[in-house]
Amino acid sequence: MDAPMIAGLAVAAYLGLLLWLGNRTSAKGDMGDFTLGGKRSPWWAVAFGMVGTSLSGVTFLSVPGWVGDQQFGYMQMVLGYLVGYSAIICILLPLYYRLELTSIYRFLGDRIGPKAHHTGSAFFLLSRSIGAAFRLYLVVLVIQETVLPPASGMWGWLRFTLLIAAILSLIWAYTRKGGIATVVWTDTLQTACMLLAAGTAVVLIGQQLDLTWLNIPRAVFESGHSRWWFFDDWGAPNHGLKQFVAGAFISLCMTGLDQDMMQKNLSCRSLRDAQLNMASFSVVLVVVNLLFLGLGALLLMHTASADISVERADLLFAAVALDGKMGIWLPVFFLLGLVAAALSSADSALTALTTSICVDFLGMAPRDATPDENQRRHKVHFGVSIGIGVLILIFHAINDTSVIAALFKVASYTYGPLLGLYAFALLRKTDGVVHGDRFIPLVAALAPLAGWGLEQWTASHGFSFGFALLPVNGFLTWAGASLAVILSANSRSKV
Repeated sequence: MDAPMIAGLAVAAYLGLLLWLGNRTSAKGDMGDFTLGGKRSPWWAVAFGMVGTSLSGVTFLSVPGWVGDQQFGYMQMVLGYLVGYSAIICILLPLYYRLELTSIYRFLGDRIGPKAHHTGSAFFLLSRSIGAAFRLYLVVLVIQETVLPPASGMWGWLRFTLLIAAILSLIWAYTRKGGIATVVWTDTLQTACMLLAAGTAVVLIGQQLDLTWLNIPRAVFESGHSRWWFFDDWGAPNHGLKQFVAGAFISLCMTGLDQDMMQKNLSCRSLRDAQLNMASFSVVLVVVNLLFLGLGALLLMHTASADISVERADLLFAAVALDGKMGIWLPVFFLLGLVAAALSSADSALTALTTSICVDFLGMAPRDATPDENQRRHKVHFGVSIGIGVLILIFHAINDTSVIAALFKVASYTYGPLLGLYAFALLRKTDGVVHGDRFIPLVAALAPLAGWGLEQWTASHGFSFGFALLPVNGFLTWAGASLAVILSANSRSKV
């Protein structure tokens, strides 16, 4: 059999296994299983599956390509992640388990007020919807450009639409009943497929370069692409200190303040299991990122020796895997890893978005959901699937990756207000609605705009915050919320 036939059979078997897992893990299919997996998830499965969710298709495709521009500079941020994960283990997880939360944004409602609760949830819905659609769009775009034969015009649009519909229908089918109870196990399978694809690529490309297993790390180290730390230019966005600090806040916000990532942690049997899961996940994630960066260095070494030119860095892995010169197995494992990457972040996002809408906005109680509420949850889940599909088609209609990337960056700004709101809530000494809660949505909306203006001003003077803009936006939100409360209290005292 040739590579396309083997790849087709492998992907078909993989998709069949996903559907089997979905059926196997959704015996009850009630609201408790959908939102928190019945609090039965093994910590090791959650930890391993979260690696795949964190990586997503963007990492699978782009991180190897970053090595050409940034070398191993991404590790500056990855090491910063460990600080943020430590804060999650020591502060946030004990808090979430003590309050027995299903939606982590209920904490904002308890400590600040209903406006803060809904604002936090709305910012998550905005960011995760755009993020999930963007990641899935990029992977499908690569499949269109590198795997499928060329197509344009109406047929190209129709094929793209059918491909998106097929992927989202598959995700809907295996998550609609089990939710998190299913996603924990499907993410474990998807992570294994992505790592198998990356590991196979390292071995096969190493063989092309006449390298043994023991020689590969040394060859990568001596390749001229392995520099980790950059302290040359304080104004540059990749300065080591800024990257490290940004990494700490990125992991704290995009994991600890993210319903998608925390929902899996809250499905563990106990706080101790959840903390063990986060500790294991953080260590494994560092090793996995090193694997993908090492793969990037090997890909660059291979393209240089084989005189292969690649126009776009994010297509480096695909260009080498599918150029027809790497034998049968690399294309097969690459395609399998690509499909796994396409599904890994979308399925859990779909479940978390549905949970947030049902719990935060529709007021459903997971432990006491009625049959009518379960039916409504199915409708919300289907509607979220349609919404993600529409967003992807909008991205495809824009057809400008720079505009789409800018939109994705805007969505990532929403984590700054979440950081500020949680800081404000944690620093309060008492529970209950605060005076000025009605101003929280306005403050949360204005803070990213102020942060963007500050970034433009500093950039004109030769300094860029880079990803460190996230804690700046968090501080602006905290300061704005504090000011709103003080002004509201003063106005009430004068009445």
